[in-house]
Amino acid sequence: MFEAYAQTVAPVETDPSPDTLAEAVQRDPGILLDKIQSWVEGFQRLLPNLVVAFLLFGVFVGLGWGLQKAIRRWGDRHDRANLGAILGSFMKWVVVILGALVALIVVIPTFKPGDLIAGLGIGSVAIGFAFKDILQNWLAGLLLLIRRPFRIGDEIVVNGYEGKVEWIETRATMLRTYDGRRAIIPNADVFTNAVTVNTAFRLRRTELDVGIGYGDMVGMARDTMLQAMSALDVVEKDPAPEALPWTLGDSAMVFKVRWWTDSHRSNVVHAQAAVVEAIKTALDKAGIDMPYPTQVVLFHDQTEELDGLRGQQREGWPPRRSGPQPRPAWLARHDGAPRDG
Repeated sequence: MFEAYAQTVAPVETDPSPDTLAEAVQRDPGILLDKIQSWVEGFQRLLPNLVVAFLLFGVFVGLGWGLQKAIRRWGDRHDRANLGAILGSFMKWVVVILGALVALIVVIPTFKPGDLIAGLGIGSVAIGFAFKDILQNWLAGLLLLIRRPFRIGDEIVVNGYEGKVEWIETRATMLRTYDGRRAIIPNADVFTNAVTVNTAFRLRRTELDVGIGYGDMVGMARDTMLQAMSALDVVEKDPAPEALPWTLGDSAMVFKVRWWTDSHRSNVVHAQAAVVEAIKTALDKAGIDMPYPTQVVLFHDQTEELDGLRGQQREGWPPRRSGPQPRPAWLARHDGAPRDG
């Protein structure tokens, strides 16, 4: 009796569940076949959705390309080819991304675009900071193309660069400088800095200072310069050129000479060269002096009693070869003798 109670039931050993698919396949190779069969059946059930998704995505891609071409044609017709290229590319990618989201919804009905945006979380903020400059330049370029403060082909001065606008792309504005180089300026700098558009108007005025001698006739000099400029084909007749008495300089009376030409740089440069040559030639023929800067230097105890008498003062020349030498001014004043001459 005690022996019967002493007997215990031995526990039944059970195999632990496999941790990996490889262990499960080793114990029961049929599991692999069942898994593959479930994948195939799932793909077969999902195949109609995949076909519809690819078709929808293809339709959206086609719509995007068609919309891009339509916007480009609109830009070409309205002389806004640059704006049409940027807007067309932007709208194409918007439509393509929208098509990708629709295709994902068809394949995965539980997918919600809002959950994707919410899932980005802090990552979206980091991406925003990383692409801040790119987005800033893109928006600045778009605003430049919409507002059109200058156009392709205009000659501008911006941020220390001067040249002809070749193209405005999504990131930067391309300038061809007058010495044959290309300057790439970020659109944000162009949009936020002061810009001088040299070709905004058809005509541009150029100024030049011309000095004549104080002993020459002001009216004669003015008429001579006006006639010289009016005879040039590169100078506009309306508005007419001007020669205005402007300042009384140290050694010359200065005229402010102004004329109008075509606003493009090449015309402005060649017109100025022609005007300078014509004025110099005309003044020389008229006998009008164009004096050099004059400076008088008086040395201590070397001024003479003849200073101020034109034709007699030495002004630093060597002593006279014959006759009495002029005395210093302080000695003449001390003796009370009259000045020689």
